Order: sequence, then C-alpha cells, then structure tokens
Amino acid sequence: MKFIPVRALRINPGEVWRLLRQERDVVVTSNGKPVGVLTLADEESLEDVLATLRQGRAQAALAGIRRAAVARGLDRLTQRRVQAIVEKARKPRQGGAASRARR
Repeated sequence: MKFIPVRALRINPGEVWRLLRQERDVVVTSNGKPVGVLTLADEESLEDVLATLRQGRAQAALAGIRRAAVARGLDRLTQRRVQAIVEKARKPRQGGAASRARR
C-alpha cells in the first residue's frame, strides 16, 4: 500500500487520483503519521465499498471490546454470573419505567 502526504492532495491531486486508480487504496499521512485512507470507488461500487468499510469498523470495535473484556477478566464469567449482572442492571430501569408510565 502506498503512503502519500496530505500535502500531495493539495499540490498534485491528479497524481494522487492516478495512484489511487493504480493501487485501489492509498494511506494519507500528516507529519509522517497515518490520518486517513483513500479507497477507490465508482458509482456502481460506492454502496458496497461503504458497507464494507462500515462492517470493518464494526468488527474492529467488537475486537476492541473483546480485548478490553479479556484485560478485565470478564471473559471468565459464567453464564449464570452474566445473567445476574444483567438482571441487577435492569431492575432500577424497570422500576423507573413503570413509575413513569403510571404518571
């Protein structure tokens, strides 16, 4: 994958678009650090490209949640313990919702 400075978008956009058509993905950097990714898309593929990017972000978020759970030891909870935690968290909300519904 090619890396280009953000400045190249301003100074020589035609070269960036040529590179993007050639490489399909280009990493944009600022001060040598990645700040974005340009991904090739056209009218026919735009929705599929966007859906794929969103799915990838969701998977990355889920992987982060799982890593955080492992770091906190939550991956070792039993199903019974998880259910008890969920029920405890729901009780205050259930009472609050019922109280509001009666008003």
